Amino acid sequence: MSATQPYIPRAGERAPRPDRFRTSRRAELKIWWREIDRVLLFLILALMAIGAAAVAAASPASASRLSTSDQQLPDLYFYWAHLRWQLLGLAAMFGAAMLSRENARRAGIVLFAGMFAMLVLVPIAGYEVNGARRWIDLGVSFQPSEFLKPAFVITLAWIIAWRARDPNIPVVAIATAIMGAVGVLLMMQPNLGDTVLFAGVWFALVVLSGVSTRRLGAVIGGGLVAGVLVYLFYENGRNRINDFLGGGTAFDQVDLAQRTLLAGGWTGSGLWLGIRKMSLPEAHTDYIFSVIGEEFGLLVCAVIVLLYLAIVVRVLVRLADEEDLFTLLAGAGLAVLIGGQAFINILVNLQLAPSKGMTLPLVSYGGSSTIAVCLTVGLLLAITRRNPFLKRGRPGVWQRLFGRESRQ
Repeated sequence: MSATQPYIPRAGERAPRPDRFRTSRRAELKIWWREIDRVLLFLILALMAIGAAAVAAASPASASRLSTSDQQLPDLYFYWAHLRWQLLGLAAMFGAAMLSRENARRAGIVLFAGMFAMLVLVPIAGYEVNGARRWIDLGVSFQPSEFLKPAFVITLAWIIAWRARDPNIPVVAIATAIMGAVGVLLMMQPNLGDTVLFAGVWFALVVLSGVSTRRLGAVIGGGLVAGVLVYLFYENGRNRINDFLGGGTAFDQVDLAQRTLLAGGWTGSGLWLGIRKMSLPEAHTDYIFSVIGEEFGLLVCAVIVLLYLAIVVRVLVRLADEEDLFTLLAGAGLAVLIGGQAFINILVNLQLAPSKGMTLPLVSYGGSSTIAVCLTVGLLLAITRRNPFLKRGRPGVWQRLFGRESRQ
């Protein structure tokens, strides 16, 4: 019996690379499917399916309002356009979800640099839509702030995670300076709604970073001062707040949205049978939740709210024992971003908050906004990837930051 002789390369030759380390594309997809959060993916796809039906319901109202004597839009104009944008969004989502955690971090930082530069150019080279200069045209029109949202979260999470290597780095001050710069650029458009959303995500990341109570109090105090300054010097925002506090009139957008939302009762009037939606502005975008209430009923609205809550809770539970600070902050921040935008939109439709001009993520019609939200979800899926066979050997960052391990 002869033993296999080992290969000994001659001078100038290299040993052949073993085939066992090569993986096929099919094997990589199997690994990805095993590591991806399939429950989270199902929740996202369910919301997108509901969004397609909701845009179909709202499309006739928006098409009728936006038609002119020269151009008559078909009733389902926005529905077919939304399906095309959803296909592009799904491609962006699955493309981002295939990234490794490190590549998702790098992509987020590069995207932040690019979109921040675009945000600087918006007041100079952007164009107005409905009285706000938020869009820029580089051959394709898009809103830089939409793509900045996930990049902002990942970049701040990366910076705050530096404290795991050196606690003396002033990460909170750096993150606050970035938030201030982004906030100033957004208010120059002006865009109060996104400024509030960015500030909320920044606050959530600062809290999750484990800052002291004294610093947290200073952060809250600074936020209150900023809110007062916005109220004093931003006329449009002040008027919206005053109208909201004063109760408004029967012709206000928010009041019309609430009336439309409640018109269908618990089970709704039926698809394309709603009447109040025809007088509702931006029925397919900002106020699509009200259209859902009229045509599909309050029960379906409750299901949508539960889906958003399930997404946020699912991500936080998955990250509860995470050992990497960046992963914890980035994953939680992206979940707060999606849930926070949905929360603000729903409150506006319920007449519980001033009008913000903010879409319902994964549900509302949108071009670049749909792709941006799907990209956000894809990055979230990439960051929360986990080998199901690996067990955590020590308490996660959450326990170490907030001292839960000491109470066990």
